[in-house]
Formats: sequence, structure tokens, C-alpha cells
Amino acid sequence: MSVNLRAKPFDLNDEQVAWVENTLASMTEDDKLRHLFCLVTYDDNEEYCRYIGEEIRPGGFMGRPMKAEQCISAVERMQRYSKIPLLVAANLEAGGNGLAKDGTSYAKPMQIGATTDAEYARRLGEICGVEGSAVGANWAFAPIVDIDTNWRNPITNVRTFGSDPEKVKAMGVAYVEEIQKHGVAACIKHFPGDGCDERDQHVAISINTCSCEEWDATYGEIYRAGIEAGTKTVMIGHILQPAYTKYFAPDTRDEEMLPASVNKALVTGLLREKLGFNGLIITDSSAMAGLALFLPREDTVPMTIAAGCDMFLFTKNLEEDLEFMRRGYEKGVFDRARLDEAVTRILALKASLGLPEKQKKGTLVPSYEDAKKVLGNATFKEWSRECADRAITLVKEEKGVFPLTPKRFPRILFCPMDHLGQKAEPFESAGNVNYKFFKLLQEAGFEMTVFEANQGKEGAMTSVDEMKEKYDLILYAASKRVRYQPVSRIRWADPLGANIPTYNHTIPTVFVSFENPYYLLDIPHMRTYINCYGDSKNVMESLIQKLLGNSKFEGISPVDPFCGKWETRLSYGPSLDLEKIQ
Repeated sequence: MSVNLRAKPFDLNDEQVAWVENTLASMTEDDKLRHLFCLVTYDDNEEYCRYIGEEIRPGGFMGRPMKAEQCISAVERMQRYSKIPLLVAANLEAGGNGLAKDGTSYAKPMQIGATTDAEYARRLGEICGVEGSAVGANWAFAPIVDIDTNWRNPITNVRTFGSDPEKVKAMGVAYVEEIQKHGVAACIKHFPGDGCDERDQHVAISINTCSCEEWDATYGEIYRAGIEAGTKTVMIGHILQPAYTKYFAPDTRDEEMLPASVNKALVTGLLREKLGFNGLIITDSSAMAGLALFLPREDTVPMTIAAGCDMFLFTKNLEEDLEFMRRGYEKGVFDRARLDEAVTRILALKASLGLPEKQKKGTLVPSYEDAKKVLGNATFKEWSRECADRAITLVKEEKGVFPLTPKRFPRILFCPMDHLGQKAEPFESAGNVNYKFFKLLQEAGFEMTVFEANQGKEGAMTSVDEMKEKYDLILYAASKRVRYQPVSRIRWADPLGANIPTYNHTIPTVFVSFENPYYLLDIPHMRTYINCYGDSKNVMESLIQKLLGNSKFEGISPVDPFCGKWETRLSYGPSLDLEKIQ
């Protein structure tokens, strides 16, 4: 398949086309094979940057979050040691802090979804574009356009705009169109679409279970819209899609079913031919189990390119994966035409971003002084506060509980979820989200007591009367969202001593989830429940104002927080007619 360099999303002019063609012609086969790789860096180590730029010679690299000055230093060193300008990627999913730690922490996608307004997704694109380019990035591995239809999925969750395909489509398009105005390529992910399965492709096999018709009406519409909006790149997940695999390859047996990243039926048949995508295609992280579980790595590495992917993201063992790619090419897993096509798209993406011109002018790397002027600026901070205020969702409310003021409920028993089976760090530590919330409540005038598990055994637990005498309100705060694990559920440290929700009938009780919106599954009797979709300072401060009654709850849940269960919607307690049910 030939690459149309003058068509969307590259839209190259004569000079840019000439650069692509001349650069390709100047590359050896070894150069081209190395150019297929997109690697990673965690810092600006000089020797590593020189090694990558001069010896490995990849097409690009992804930067993990670091301070802006170090990030710019890493980009400068990588670009200086590279003959061909590099693509510089980052997970700009929720703000500029996806690359520069001193950038703006704006909002998780689901938080944006709860506002119901695509303008907030456009603002995310602007923040990521402005702050990402300010520290040298030219490629965002975002937006995530997965559909969170399965509440059991532990990885999609708040990383998605929600479960409504139309909302995901509108917000994904808004992000794509805006970020690319700032010289940063968008990358819609994770094709063919995550969120159906309850398994995480990082650690297990994951399947998109839609029929062809269902996929066309949901994920297909989203990807069509993103392509029409001009997204320059698409990321391929290690996700199976049986329906379309058999549509394009009818003889495929179940045991031959492969994830999209090594599945030509999905990458070339569905994305490239049926959807007409002309841009660059990159795999998701090749270190994931979702790729490694199917075939030996020596086979899967070159199969990604044979399937139609143009770039290979990360490695398990750098030198070995390079050798696997080379051997695959030599054995004919993919041919010269496929290699040239892939490298042409990589070069075309670089040309469409103006990287050759910037390299010639010496402007590939921004200055730290200029970056400081835009990172975390006042406008972006205000947008973050506004988004938080619009998103926080009151899912269930016990009549008469709000407002929570020190006058009405002076003594609060605070139950942080990191004391309930998910303890990752000491409660009173700077990085503990629940401790930050605890301190804000103290500053608001409440007398706070932190709950401790293991309070007693059967027959020797704190009495109901004593609990009523000591506390006016019980407040849960859940800040943990499990990733790279089979489930994201409440895990009690002690099923007896930690079972505080049993006082829900007697003492007003409120549950706040800062991330995972699905905790009602395990506490269906909870009568007041709030979802925040994020744990930034702006989210917490906005939540405090809503608890105090100074601000209204405006968020609309972008998913079903009741997990499809009838009992999670009910209100249990004194409102029940006891005579009727006895």
C-alpha cells in the first residue's frame, strides 16, 4: 500500500515530500530497521542519550514525567545526537504534567466526561499542546477513546471519557483538533478499543467482544470521527477483536486469534483499508503481557510491522529486540516494500510537524526560560479549578446530611481507604492523598479522628452507643484505583474491625471516591456517595466547598456508578417501614 504524503493527515508540500523521499533514499536497511523503534527515557543521562541517538538511532522516544528543566535537557541531548530529528512522545492524557512534572494537572478524562461539555476536552488539548511543546514534545499518546462499558475493567476506568460513545467521540475529536494546532501530533488509542473486557492488557489477554455491527456503531464511529478530524497517529492495543478478525480472515480458528498489534486483519484490513487511515500506526507498549502471552517474542516483534504497524513502542531487551526485528526482516516476515512504507510514514509525520525545518533553524529544543512562562500558568490553573467544580458528582444523598458544617457535625471519624487493605504508604506522608483531604477538613474546622482497624473481636467491639457518643459523622475517603491487577474493588483489612459501614443506619455516613467510580458495588447500603474522578488539589478544595454547602454538586456521572445492580440504587435505614417488612 502506497503512502499518500499530500493527503490527510500529513498534507505535505513539495519541499516536505522531497525531504521524506531524499531522507528515505539516504538510509541503509539497518537505519530503516532501527527507525521503526520508539524507545523511552526517564531522565537526561548524557551517556544514555548519546547511546540512543548515535548508536541505536530510533525514530523517536517517549519521555516519562520529569522536571521541566531535566525534560528539556533530555530532549536537547537526544536531538543533538540524532542525525534525523526525533519524535518526542509523552502520555499527555490529563495535562502537561504527563511529561513536565511542573506542568498543569488538569483533569482525568472521566472528570471531563462528568462535565458533559466538550469544551473541557478542548481545553485539555490546549494545555497538553502548549505545555508539551514547551518542553520539546511533538507527539501525545492521547486522547484515550476507549469506552468504559464494563465496570469491572481495572485499567480503563477514569482514563476514559465514560461509557457513552457519542460523548467519547465528541471529546476525543475536541482534543485531537486542539492539540494539533500546537505542533503536537495526537494519537487516538487503544485500537480496536478497550473497555469491553474486565481484563487489563498489561497483565492478561483482553478482548473487544463487539460484533462487527456493534463495533461499527460505537468504536468504529469514534475512530472514523478521529480520522476525519485529522489525527496524525493511532495506537494499536494488544486487544483481540474476534468478529472483525473473522470478517477479514474467515478461516481464522479460535486458537489462531491474535491481538490487534500482530493482527493484519485488524491493522491493515479494518483500520488502514476499511476506515481509510493514512497516518502513522504505532503499537502500544511491547512489554505488555497482552502481546507476550501468544507467541515467542522473536516472532511477535517483526509480526507487528508485518501486520501494518509502522512503529514498535519500547522493548524488553533493547539489543535483543533489535536483533529479532532484523531476523524477521531477513526471514521475510515483512518485506522491503513494507519496511519502506513504515519508515515513510514515520518520516512523513516528522515532516508534517515541521521537524526538519526546526532542526535546520536550531529550534527543535525550546528554552527553559520560555517553558517557565507557560507551564502551570494562571489560566490553565483556573481551567483546572473550573473543571473540578463542574465534575464532582453526588451519586446518592441521604436527606438532611448536607451541608456538612463543623456546627452540625463537629466530630468526624475519618476512614481512609489506605487503612483498609490498600495501604501503600504511611497515612501522615506528603504523598498520601487521603491525608491531604484529612488536613483540609481539619482546616475547615472539623475535629478529625482517624479510624484504626483491629478494634476488637466478636463480643468486644466498640458499642453502638459509644460510637454515637464519640462521633457525629463517619467519612470514608477512597483514593486508590488499582492498576495492573485483576480487579479494582474494596478490600477490607479486617472484616469485623474495619466494617464501619454497619453504623450507616445510626450515624450519618458519607463515602467519597477520588478515583474509581464503582465502589457502590461493595457498599450498596451507603446512603451518601460522591465520585470525584481525580485527586488533585483543585478537586479536593472544590469538594470541601460542596460538602460545606458553599457550592452545588453539578457533575453528571459519565458511567453507571450502580454497576447495573438494582440494590446499589436503594436507600437503606430509618426510612424503611419496619412494621411492613416484619
